[in-house]
Amino acid sequence: MKFDPRNNKFTAIFTRELLEATLPSVLLICLALFFAYKFIDPAPPRKIVIATGEADLNYNAFAAIYGVYLQKEGITLTLRKTTGDNENLRLLKDPDSNVDIAFIQDGVAQREGAGSLLSLGSLYYQPVWIFCRCKTDTTHLSALKGKRIGIGYLDNGTHTLASMLLAESGIHASNAKLVAIGGEEAAAALKAGKLDVALFVDVANSSIIREMASDKRLRLLSMDTAEAFSRKFAFMHHLVLPEGAIDLARNIPNHDVHLVAPTATLVVKENMHPALVYLMMKVIAEVHGGPSLLNSKGEFPSAKDTDFPLSTQALNFYKSGLPIIDKYLPFWAATFVNRTLIVILPLLALLIPLTKIIPMVYVWLVKRKLFRYYGELRFLDTQLQEIKTAEDLQDCLEKLNEIEVKVVNVKLPVPFSQYAYELRAHIELVRSKLHHHKLQTAAS
Repeated sequence: MKFDPRNNKFTAIFTRELLEATLPSVLLICLALFFAYKFIDPAPPRKIVIATGEADLNYNAFAAIYGVYLQKEGITLTLRKTTGDNENLRLLKDPDSNVDIAFIQDGVAQREGAGSLLSLGSLYYQPVWIFCRCKTDTTHLSALKGKRIGIGYLDNGTHTLASMLLAESGIHASNAKLVAIGGEEAAAALKAGKLDVALFVDVANSSIIREMASDKRLRLLSMDTAEAFSRKFAFMHHLVLPEGAIDLARNIPNHDVHLVAPTATLVVKENMHPALVYLMMKVIAEVHGGPSLLNSKGEFPSAKDTDFPLSTQALNFYKSGLPIIDKYLPFWAATFVNRTLIVILPLLALLIPLTKIIPMVYVWLVKRKLFRYYGELRFLDTQLQEIKTAEDLQDCLEKLNEIEVKVVNVKLPVPFSQYAYELRAHIELVRSKLHHHKLQTAAS
């Protein structure tokens, strides 16, 4: 039968042998990549729990906006309403809580410490607004002695900050009536005359702040000591609300107002997945990057937070922005690429040598099938000088034939066929020696 190298049988044999030669390397690489991808850098979770605050409208509003952005990336944000900043801090520090991220007013954690928590930075200013039922303008908190003062709900950042500001100004429970009330309830009590003064920590465009600033019965206190407070406490910032900033038509306020303001910060547990941290940085940059009455465009988010160290990802973001991959790819794609790179780069040093060693081992294993027959042939060749009789010669021929049969039956990949033919050529060489020895024996 005429041999046709294009026939299907030959192609199948060659394909099988090619697979046998390359499959070990491919399998080893795939296995190493799988385990590294699975266990070295696990995939980010698809759910985040954020602690806000029951009475804090800003925290809840911004968390809802974050949820919309995150949902587009396949991440679900669950809101956990709490009593305020202090409970948020406790939940983040609790390893058994399911809270991953929380709003915390800068300065709140100074008494308890940051622990292992990390900051994503400051989001916006939260000025302290002090409204008073006063007949004359008051510019110093020490003038509030003897007043009924609303200082915010217990466990809330407003309460913590108001208590500190008043204490620094010489106001305490023995010379004033401090009432743990805040938000709309405090505003209503102030308007009704049940409070003389109320402190609020809120953004400038808050409906409560605008409503009280427009009430002619109330005066907005401008703090002459704002700069002094900002110098003494690093988390406080001295801000100036310009005349007419709240309402230009009615010129509210009718003079510049000096305020002190901490910032609202976003704090995470140290084990939060880096990919999610970068995603959150991307989201808060979108949400908080615009201008307001008290900050310019691009001022937030920023590294103004003083209570917590910045996470590595946040620090990188503030220095050089998002990584290129995160800028241009969807979250799932950027995560896949980043995880793959993290896995591949360290493994290349191991896998490249292995891909060279495995073929060498494979070649040795294939040749090993013939090596033992070379050993038998060499031994037989050395025994030719020991042949004395026709019987010895016949035994050598039979052994040589056995070796040849074994070699013919050895299955080798096509690229290694030459080694089998070389061995058979050597067998013929020994056979010719035996025939020559046979002729000499017959002649003698």
